[in-house]
Formats: sequence, C-alpha cells, structure tokens
Amino acid sequence: MVQRLEQSLAPVVAWLKEVGSALGHVWRRSLQLRVIVSTLTLSLIVITILGVVLTSQITDRLIDAKINGAVEEMDRARNTVESQLAGVHDIGTQQQRLIDARNALSNRGGTGQSTGVAGSFDSALSIVGSTPQQPISTGPIQEVPEELRRFVARNQVSYQFATVADPDGYHGRALIIGSPSAEIPTLQIYLIFPLTNEERSLSLMRGTMLIGGVVLLVLLAAITALVTRQVVLPIRSAARIAGRFADGRLKERMLVRGEDDMARLAQAFNEMAESLSNQINELAEFGNLQRRFTSDVSHELRTPLTTVRMAADLIHGSSDDLDPALARSSELLVTELDRFEGLLNDLLEISRHDAGVAELQVESLDVRMCARAAISTVRHLAKESGVEVVIDMPDEPLVAEVDPRRVERVLRNLLANAIDHSEGKPVLIRMRGDVEANAVAVIVRDQGVGLRPGEEKLVFNRFWRSDPSRMRRSGGTGLGLSISVEDANLHEGKLEAWGEIGIGASFRLTLPLVRGKKMGASPMPLEPVLRKALPAPRVDPQPPEDPSTDEATEATVTDLSMIRVETNGGESAPSETDAVAEDSTDTDAADANDSNGVGPIGSVPTNGTGAEAEQTESTEPKQTGHSVPGDGGDVQS
Repeated sequence: MVQRLEQSLAPVVAWLKEVGSALGHVWRRSLQLRVIVSTLTLSLIVITILGVVLTSQITDRLIDAKINGAVEEMDRARNTVESQLAGVHDIGTQQQRLIDARNALSNRGGTGQSTGVAGSFDSALSIVGSTPQQPISTGPIQEVPEELRRFVARNQVSYQFATVADPDGYHGRALIIGSPSAEIPTLQIYLIFPLTNEERSLSLMRGTMLIGGVVLLVLLAAITALVTRQVVLPIRSAARIAGRFADGRLKERMLVRGEDDMARLAQAFNEMAESLSNQINELAEFGNLQRRFTSDVSHELRTPLTTVRMAADLIHGSSDDLDPALARSSELLVTELDRFEGLLNDLLEISRHDAGVAELQVESLDVRMCARAAISTVRHLAKESGVEVVIDMPDEPLVAEVDPRRVERVLRNLLANAIDHSEGKPVLIRMRGDVEANAVAVIVRDQGVGLRPGEEKLVFNRFWRSDPSRMRRSGGTGLGLSISVEDANLHEGKLEAWGEIGIGASFRLTLPLVRGKKMGASPMPLEPVLRKALPAPRVDPQPPEDPSTDEATEATVTDLSMIRVETNGGESAPSETDAVAEDSTDTDAADANDSNGVGPIGSVPTNGTGAEAEQTESTEPKQTGHSVPGDGGDVQS
C-alpha cells in the first residue's frame, strides 16, 4: 500500500522538485525579483499588524459605545417596569403587570422589540423569591445565561456577551444586560441587544481594510519594480557589456545618461574598459611581436645551424685521428648541437601553437604503438639512470583517432621527465581505455621528489623548473610539458598532473577515442591509491649461464620488488610496481628476454597474501609489468 502510494505520488513530487528548482534558479538570478518580494513581504507584515491593531481599536470602541447605551437604556427600562409593578402583590396581577411592563418597553406592541440609544433590543422580566415557589417571568428568559442571573441575584448590574436565538429568526451574538430593582427586591430586568449592526460594521471595516491592503501591496509592487528597474537596468547593461568585452568585443561601452550615481558608474566602467582595451591591445601586439621574433629567429638559425652541424659531424667522424682532447671536444660539440637543434624545434612548435596554425594529422591506430615508440626512445635514459620502466598496457588494441607523432611526443616528454626526477626508483606507464566514456588514458608515474602544493599547475609553464639547482639528465629545453599540454588540447583532450613531496608525481593524458564525440570521465584516477605494504616476495631465478648477468639480474629484482612508500602512519605502502602486479591478470611480472637483450626481471606478488610467482621466460614480450631499459636514440621533445 505504501509503495503504491509512493509510486502514485512520484510524478507529483518530481514536478514539485522541478518547479522548486526553476523558482530557485529565477530567485538567484533576478535581483529585481528579490527586491520586490522582500518589499512586499515586509509591507504585508506591516499592513497585517496595522490592520490587527485598527480592528481591535475599532471593535473596542463599538463595544464600549454599545455597553454605555445599554446601561442608559437599562435605567429607563427599570423605571418603566417599577412604575407598572408598584403596589401589586397578587400573583395573577403580577403576571399581567409583567406582560404590560414588557409591552410598555416595546414600541411595537407584543413583538417584544424596542429601539433605544443602543439600538433595538428585546426584554425579559422575572420575579423570583415570592411567596409561591413558582417564579413569574415573561419574555425570552431562557436566553439569559445562568451566570448572569447569579450576578443579578446578588444585586449587581451586570452584562455578558452570548449567542441567542429568538423566535423572530435572529441567531447570533448579543449583549445581555441585567439589573435588579431597588423598589421591588424580587424583580429582575434583562435587556437583550443584538450585535447585528456592530458585526456588519466590523465586516465592512475588515473588507475595506483587506481591499485597501491588497491595492496597497499592488501599488507597492509596481513602485518597487519601477524603482528597482532604474537601478537594475544599468547593472544588467554593465553585465551584458562586460560579457561582450570578455568575448573580445573591446569596443563595447555603456551609455552615460545624466549625472547621477548610475551615470558615474557607467562613466567609470567605460574608463576601465578603455584602459583594459588599450592594455589588451598592447599585450596582443607584444605577444605577436614576440611570436614573430621567436619564429623568425628559429628559422634564421636553421641555416647556420645546418652548416655548423655538417662541420661538427665531419670533425666528429674523424675523431679517431685527433688528439684525445680534441676528440672529446668534438663529442661535446655534437651533443650540444643536438640539444640546440631540439630547442629550435621546440621553439618552432610552440610558435605554431601560439599562432594557432598547428594542425593534427589524425590517423585511426592502436595507441599502444605510440607508447611503445616513446618507451623505445627513452631506453638509453633509463639505462644511464638505472631506472626501471614498468609497463602496464591492455592486451587488446586501443584504437583511437589521434596524431601519432604528437601523442608519441607527449608520452616521450612525460617519460623523460619522470626518469629525470625518479631518483633511481621505478617509473610506471599505464594505459586504459573506456569505450562507453569515449576516452583512453595514459598515466606516467614516478616515485621521486614529487611536487609541492600548487606546482601541479606551474609544471606546464614554459621554462619552469621545480628546483633550478637540480641537474638535468635528459637535457630538456624546458618547453616539453608546455608543448605536451598544447598537443593534448589540440586533440580535445587534457593533460593533468599530481604530486606530493616524498611520494612522487603522476601525469595523466586523457584523449577521446573518437573525435567530435563528447569525452567522458578518465578511465583511471590521477592520484595513486596508497595501500599497506605486502610481504617481500621470494625470487628464485633460474641458474644463469653468465654469473655477471645473473648478479645484475638479482640486484634488479630486489630493487624493483622491495620499493615501498612511507605513509603518514609509519606503515609502508607498495610501490607502483606492486600496484601493477596486483592489477595484472597474468602472474608473470616480467619478460624473460627483451628484443634488445635486456635481462629477465623477477616476479612480484599477485595477491595480498604474499604468494610467490615463478619467473618465466618467453620469446615474445608481454605488455604487463615488465621493464624496458636498454639502448635507444636521443630524446627530443
């Protein structure tokens, strides 16, 4: 039953929520509406209080006038009744004299209705305490409350408001006043004054005040709307012009009318807009000049650089015939020329992005190919630094519409940056895809120095370095991450960074699988999840043929499997290597022999109990959890 009721009320509740949300949106956006509603609310409160006070005062005045008139009328009625009953002691005669006295109070004979200062009234007479036990009365004595009779029996002139119903058809509130007789102790006189006129007057007064209050509220709403419109319109105009100004329409200005506060506001706004427009134009001209200078210098340096490159290659090619010092100088010359050429390429690339002429050469291909190409390029850096590159990529292809050259460059820059700051600890590259979210993500994570709070945004600035005193192994130009974020934006994707001192840094590249289709959430979290340390695995390598190779392999296994990150509570959390092994569906953690002759790497635990996984050999490299140090070409951003 309750479920049926909830189901039947669900559409009504949903509609009420929509209406409430719409009204809340309008309330938050409209300053004029808030001012009008606030004014009307306060006015309604004031009018209500004023109406209650006035109604109470008028009602008290009418009741006081009614009571005063009733007292005067009672004095006259008492004199009339006493004159009719004076000297009469016979019971039958008293009954007739009571009827005659009541008729005397009425100007219409036996109707019992009279008219006096307090308005029309009815009378009731009663003689109590006489010799017979039966009291004598005439008129609607039954309408008189017993409490009022007791007060009159105590020789007190009293009145009371009560609801009466007489035979003539009146039913409603009435003022009943009673008085004893000074000359006839057993006589009680009661006058019943209907409050018809007073209630009619109060109803008319309440209706008039209600109509007046509604009219006053409408007038106040109109006046408030008119007043607030004069204030809100310039503000709306300023907001509209500011929005256009932000869109690049720098010639928009407010209309200045008069000399009041709004006019001064418009004038100040126009002066501010003019100043900002001039500064923006100057900055734009300066930026264009800077971009042209960078582009021109880069192009102009191409020719002398080519000449110097040819001469340096010629000298370096004959280095065997030169003095050792000259041979070393020629080698340094070639190395610095390589770096200089990379800087020129980066400057040209960043100038294309600044000029908005960078274009994508989109191809539909497996993104894992770009990752493999980037890994192959940074092998020599990993080998020189003694850093293990741990790969975690899916077995199935991840086909996306990307520019392979730019994606490879982004991943190459991220890997080189991670190796440069890893301090000898493993570097993880992980790839995941989500078809429903139309997204593929690649995370490059290191366990080096990390980033301080706020540096995750600064790291993409040009020529920015977290620690300028650090030695760079990769020989980068300082533009790699800036170009990478521009390449990510060109793909309609995003490049994000996270870091923590002592924990490491993580960079996540998220790209859409299909261009032109909305990209959802990234398939992987940017921030790593720290877990408790797992027991160190036991490594059982096969007996190697070469003792030197075996010793190097065992050292590598120990370094890779025993990495831990200290948490705040003092417990250690597994490294990214452990995380890769836990996420893997294969118990093999390393390739037995890489195509470039890399030695095998021991396995890491695949569950939380520290179970061992035997080392395997394979003729084809696996894509989950293996390292790829080795030889390769120079790294260029």
